[in-house]
Amino acid sequence: MKRSILFDTETTGLDPATGDRVIEVAALELVDDLPTGECYHVLIDPERDIPEEASRVHGFKREDLIGKPKFAEVADGFLTFVGNDPLIAHNARFDFNFMNAELEACQRPILSAARMVDTLEMAKKRFPGLPNSLDALCRRFDIDLSARTTHNALLDCKLLAEVYLELMGGRQRGLGLVDQRGGGGSAVYQRDPARKPRVMAPPSPEECAAHEIFVDGLKDPIWLR
Repeated sequence: MKRSILFDTETTGLDPATGDRVIEVAALELVDDLPTGECYHVLIDPERDIPEEASRVHGFKREDLIGKPKFAEVADGFLTFVGNDPLIAHNARFDFNFMNAELEACQRPILSAARMVDTLEMAKKRFPGLPNSLDALCRRFDIDLSARTTHNALLDCKLLAEVYLELMGGRQRGLGLVDQRGGGGSAVYQRDPARKPRVMAPPSPEECAAHEIFVDGLKDPIWLR
């Protein structure tokens, strides 16, 4: 099984080099590209003010974070959760830069760029020239955005997990199969009883005629037996 970690941050601004800090970190565990339900989530006291323009994005004000742990207090918990597995994020360099600035400041190991999986780069290759923000991708893949009134690291992770799955090829939902593991660990696939059968439109006269022409060109076609 392949384990990976999908994560997101919220910050006081755009650049850790000018003193901006991380205020929220969320991470979801994926196994074979599917969420397991295991997650890491923490709010952090940035030990500084939060500009109004940043608050408009994520909804957090300075008073909301007073009394929350400092980054140095949560760093080890984050590193333990992510382990050595690949790290998935949307516009991943932004999150890596902020996390590494915080980790370096509290003398913890930084995140290697070799672990980086950037869903923004994946989306740009698949949809060149189109908007590829998280919101745009959710709309493109018909993923419900109704709960996303502001940026929220944990909610954004859950949305990104669905987007990432689609970017990796999707669940092939149309097959309607359920993976049921037997006692020996083998997979038994059954039709999902919750899935409604799709109503197929009857073929048009033109399609029927084209099929007859195709069949006539075959040697001993099974349709005529």
